[in-house]
Amino acid sequence: MIDVDGQKRAAGEAAAKLVEADMVVGLGTGSTAAWFVRALAARKLDIVGVPTSQATADLATSLGIRIAQLGDTRTIDLTVDGADEIGPGLSLIKGGGAALLREKLVWEASSRCVVIADAAKHVKTLGKFALPIEVVAFGHKITALRICDVLAECEIGMMPALRRRDGEPVRTDGGNLIYDVACGRIEEPAMLAAALKSVTGVVDHGLFLDLADCALIGGPDGVFELEP
Repeated sequence: MIDVDGQKRAAGEAAAKLVEADMVVGLGTGSTAAWFVRALAARKLDIVGVPTSQATADLATSLGIRIAQLGDTRTIDLTVDGADEIGPGLSLIKGGGAALLREKLVWEASSRCVVIADAAKHVKTLGKFALPIEVVAFGHKITALRICDVLAECEIGMMPALRRRDGEPVRTDGGNLIYDVACGRIEEPAMLAAALKSVTGVVDHGLFLDLADCALIGGPDGVFELEP
């Protein structure tokens, strides 16, 4: 039986085998994506990585992977990234690592996106993991009130909570703030995604819908693949 860390590592190593020489590869953020970056570096291929966060950029550089910024290369051939939840149709919640905006920008610029995770991340309905919402810092308390209105319209009764670390608000690489909503269940992800995106002050949210082409899930007995 493989433990959780072993499941993450197995998924990351399986995804690294999808990469070929001369590819431009989107490099995700988080503990599972880090296993992918390490496995990719071990293959010593001539590739260019497009990191989704400064933390990933630092890791990739330390391992000898050439990196480029989004927009400095041709279309990204493949992006591999983790997820906090993987629901029906490969709908995802992402953003636990506070990199959701940059992750989504890289995903949307990619020809193919593969999500990797341990088995516990595979769920029947999204929402047990709190949904991250990235907002601009200016007037963020007003934005939070507008988010409350949207949640009420979508029949979600929970309040957004400002994410803090060591007592201070968490800042993204872009200087924005993160509010988390413990939705419980998200019955209509597409409706919620569109409503949140329409709120002035919301930069983006952690619902990744219709973006993943496949998922590689590390389970107790090995890696299995899911398609939408």
